[in-house]
Amino acid sequence: MATIQELKCVICGKSYQPPEVMYTCPVCGEAGTLDVLYDYDALKNTVDRDEISRSQLTSVWRYKSLIPVAPDAAIPPLTVGWTPTYETPRLAERLGVRKAWVKDEGRNPTGSLKDRASVLVITRAMEQGIQIVSTASTGNAAAALAGIAASVPDMKTIIFVPATAPEAKIAQLLVYGASVILVEASYDVAFDLCMEICIEQGWYCRNTGVNPFTTEGKKTVSLEIAEQLHWHVPDVVVVSVGDGSIISGVYKGFYDMLQLGWIQRIPRIIGVQSSGSMALVHAWENHIAGQDMTPMPAETLADSISAGLPRDRVKALRAVRETDGAYVAVDDSAIIAAIPEVARLTGVFAEPAAAAAFAGAQTALQSGRIRHDDSVLLLLTGNGLKDVRRAQQAVSGGIRVQPNLSSVRNALTRLELL
Repeated sequence: MATIQELKCVICGKSYQPPEVMYTCPVCGEAGTLDVLYDYDALKNTVDRDEISRSQLTSVWRYKSLIPVAPDAAIPPLTVGWTPTYETPRLAERLGVRKAWVKDEGRNPTGSLKDRASVLVITRAMEQGIQIVSTASTGNAAAALAGIAASVPDMKTIIFVPATAPEAKIAQLLVYGASVILVEASYDVAFDLCMEICIEQGWYCRNTGVNPFTTEGKKTVSLEIAEQLHWHVPDVVVVSVGDGSIISGVYKGFYDMLQLGWIQRIPRIIGVQSSGSMALVHAWENHIAGQDMTPMPAETLADSISAGLPRDRVKALRAVRETDGAYVAVDDSAIIAAIPEVARLTGVFAEPAAAAAFAGAQTALQSGRIRHDDSVLLLLTGNGLKDVRRAQQAVSGGIRVQPNLSSVRNALTRLELL
């Protein structure tokens, strides 16, 4: 277990101990999300990177010594994390970079990276004897919470979801037995309603960014990237961004490893948003502080990255600004086109928000934010089966044939396969 030294506000720097505050900084309000910080000098003497590499655990819990849970904490049984990182030469060639990898987070139990945050939140709820956990989500965080909770006896979940969320994602919540509140408004409205009722009823709130332990769960993806690449990190990590918690977790994982001396540098982090939901792109381009951001339109088919006012915005901007990275915007049409392109180059079927990383990498190359001699990792955050309807928009084909060999031969000839 990593003993928390302090919870530190990302805006004012005020330090708290865990019993003093549950969510955000009381002084700075919702934008004042908290960093979970440790005594890194002590950890250097107790945690051995090479011993972790010898671990037989194939889940986030191989990094339990860097995760804020008790050593004897009850852990949900689903296997979360240790997803594959694939080297992808054809993707590297297509982008025109020295080397490329993809990290396939769709292999998690509910099909997205959000399982990493949810397994930690549910573990902490169990430690505190809390039996109702709630979240607002466009789909993936909700599915992650509902799925992980379903694996634990007597744990209930109440989910607030925009009524416009993809049907497949809503169905996933209901299959897991969650109580689903379909809000006839945006994700941002659902988020606020969830937060208010959690505080009123004493439920544990998993809401992205607001709960500081979501970042601690998500940071494990960076620990895996570094370990799977033998502790040599890529030059660039590209990740799609909505509320900002995943990119914050990516940064935090690399930050923790740098403090421990496990890596020599943090990769440049490129955040990708849809041009229809680009609040962080706008803030980064115009040098606006996260706490000074105001709501912007959020209309994109990539529902997982739709957010008018990202809740982890201060950390999300820091992740890019402190690594000499960038934010880029891509059109929804480019996101849709990226789904089959990523699949055909890597064999990984990514949902729209995940495929956006590829479209963003192309844009970053055109602007010089990624160089041709860079090594680049695309973080593919969710499985394409979560939104098959969007994938169908990206492809066409299939030739109807009569049930005879002659018709089959004619079809194959038209496809230039004979």
